[in-house]
Amino acid sequence: MPSKLHAAGASFAALLAAGSLQADETLTVYTYDSFVSEWGPGPGIEEAFEARCGDCDLEFVALPGGVDILQRMRLEGEGTRADLVLGLDMNLMAEARALDLLAPHGADTGALDLPIDWEDETFLPYDWGHFAFVYDTEQIAEPPGSFAELLEAPEAVKVILQDPRTSVTGQGLMLWIKKLYGDRAPDIWARLNERVLAVTNGWSQAYFSLFMNGEAPMVLSYATSPAYHMAVEETDRYQAAEFEEGHYLQVETAAMLRTTE
Repeated sequence: MPSKLHAAGASFAALLAAGSLQADETLTVYTYDSFVSEWGPGPGIEEAFEARCGDCDLEFVALPGGVDILQRMRLEGEGTRADLVLGLDMNLMAEARALDLLAPHGADTGALDLPIDWEDETFLPYDWGHFAFVYDTEQIAEPPGSFAELLEAPEAVKVILQDPRTSVTGQGLMLWIKKLYGDRAPDIWARLNERVLAVTNGWSQAYFSLFMNGEAPMVLSYATSPAYHMAVEETDRYQAAEFEEGHYLQVETAAMLRTTE
């Protein structure tokens, strides 16, 4: 998938195995829309799970993003029909935990391969990646190699971002800039705003509706987004700009509701 090529199968299967389903039961998973799209891992996971579980039904409820999943949990409370939530990243975990709606996953995390140590008993990682600015090589020959170069880029180099209030990628960019610039972050945002073409509510709208339609030469996305285009579309037209300051790490997780049967 453009957001990441998910290695979701093993970790997701481990979480599913933490409980058991009887015939004619439904497992309801709240997740984000790109996960369940035709190019995402959701359809393959659903087919494999239902084949393994017999008469069980795996039902994905697609929401725009991780922030929306958290908001749905907050609104529904203990009355939620979700058994699992899939798509909360590290920056949403504290808020989700504070809702007191989640149960220990009970899965063995010894085989996890992450760039950081992970010992959380509630949130089970199923993928990780780095945020990056993806650019169209047909519009930009030499991409910026740092935030400083992005801020000094020609006026024609416009960027599409996501709102940090509604999008995990937008939130990640906010924290990325805060980490790099500290108290100077507001000034950096003011300068970055001169490069911004649009700010969308979610990643899919920014990537597909705008960037892929040529509205701007750069979009905030993931360092692995080009892998999708190479693997599925057989093109290397889209590339991730490598910033000398480094890139912000995102770990996505799955968690089980304590109200699930």
